[in-house]
Amino acid sequence: MEREFTDQELVRREKAKKLREMGLDPFGQRFERDSWSQDIKDKFKDVDHDEFENRNDIVTIAGRIRFIRKMGKASFFSIQDAKGIIQVYISINDVGEDKYNLFKSADIGDIVGVKGKVMKTRTGEVTVKCLEYTHLVKSLRPLPEKFHGLTDVEERYRRRYVDLIMNDDSRRIAFLRPRIIRTIQEFMDNEGYTEVETPILSTLLTGASARPFITHHNTLDIDMYLRVALELPLKRLLVGGMESVYEINRCFRNEGMDPRHNPEFTMMEAYKAYSDLEGMMDQTEKMFKYVAEKAVGKLTFHWYGYDIDLSKPFKRVSMTDAIKEKTGIDFKTITDLDECIKLAKEHDIELENHERQYGHIVNKFFEKYCEEDLIQPTFLMYHPIEISPLTKKCPDDPRFVQRFELYIGGKEFANAYTELNDPDDQLERFEHQLEERELGNDEANDIDYDFIEALEYGMPPAGGIGYGIDRFVMLLTESESIRDVILFPTMKPLDNKDNKDNK
Repeated sequence: MEREFTDQELVRREKAKKLREMGLDPFGQRFERDSWSQDIKDKFKDVDHDEFENRNDIVTIAGRIRFIRKMGKASFFSIQDAKGIIQVYISINDVGEDKYNLFKSADIGDIVGVKGKVMKTRTGEVTVKCLEYTHLVKSLRPLPEKFHGLTDVEERYRRRYVDLIMNDDSRRIAFLRPRIIRTIQEFMDNEGYTEVETPILSTLLTGASARPFITHHNTLDIDMYLRVALELPLKRLLVGGMESVYEINRCFRNEGMDPRHNPEFTMMEAYKAYSDLEGMMDQTEKMFKYVAEKAVGKLTFHWYGYDIDLSKPFKRVSMTDAIKEKTGIDFKTITDLDECIKLAKEHDIELENHERQYGHIVNKFFEKYCEEDLIQPTFLMYHPIEISPLTKKCPDDPRFVQRFELYIGGKEFANAYTELNDPDDQLERFEHQLEERELGNDEANDIDYDFIEALEYGMPPAGGIGYGIDRFVMLLTESESIRDVILFPTMKPLDNKDNKDNK
């Protein structure tokens, strides 16, 4: 079905036709530029207006027209490029009648090239005086007048390309995110880590408790999982002698979507031989401060209504102590499962069949009473073994493991272990996961026998950690939705009518 054009679109298409009749390609050719908007403004901001009379600073810029003020034989317009927006002055006396008429046919949204002399207006605005005007691309759709209001929030994510044109904050985040990731890589490289890549497709569900996406490999005629975590391949590399490794990459979890979760997301996992839980805490605190200061230039952030301060030492507290502080219940001293189940019932905590275990009940109490109150950076330590199948036990109480989660603003940012490297213990944990699956836990892990074999060759004592990169970017950009920091978040498909309207 052919789309019906609006009046504005018909006018623009007619202009494109006239460009062709003039021998001009409406959609342009290569254009050599040598300058960018913000660089020009930064370089000349302190030059006085009168000084430009004796200067001849020539620049060539290109970008999208965002504003036009036509005034007979002279006009102003602005160009937006990757670094910002700059004003251009154009006059029939400088470019000639033909080029000036070509400019006068331009619309907001068109992409043009300008070669000109840097000047400053009487109001002090750095401006490029156009000496050569080049049409590059005709925009066949008009830009929306307002694109960042509340009513357009879904359209912002669905048509990110328009969002990036219209929304300064979206563009800021889009360029800041890769700078944050490069700074993380710089930190990890300086700490002696090696960046690696591991498979996305796997025949086993391992590495985290999560519901997977399933795909099919046609040649092998087998179903495969998109990875839910990076863990087990990286730990195999420790066995092989790559003593400090990390990977930043996409993982996939077939779960719900909300302002903090997207089905495909970016994680970093890192493993360091001869380290442990304490080493991972020290590294994490150091990395958060380093990246915030270098990539963003500050250590305090306003996020979800809280003023988060990364400059102070991060708090460290055990899960049972956090629960005791909020409820008065000391799970460290409770050994009877029936008593735990009774306490859960008294506190209106519902339990699935597979959750009627000591560790799951402790975790349920934490989630209900403590999680949202961990506002300033806090390492929550020593989780129950039932919810941590890949982690080394605490020597003084084997009901708990050497694990921490980093919480900021009541939300989890990182998950770290003193890694389990006993192959017999690991196999036992895997087998327990299968028992949980039979009780209804569809996020329980498979048994990875190849990983058990790798451990039998000997994996050095190690610390390991996983970071939610999207959430870290949310904090550093002060964004409250994960969709703001992912350029193309997963979206519900438009219905047939909406799809037809946009063809």
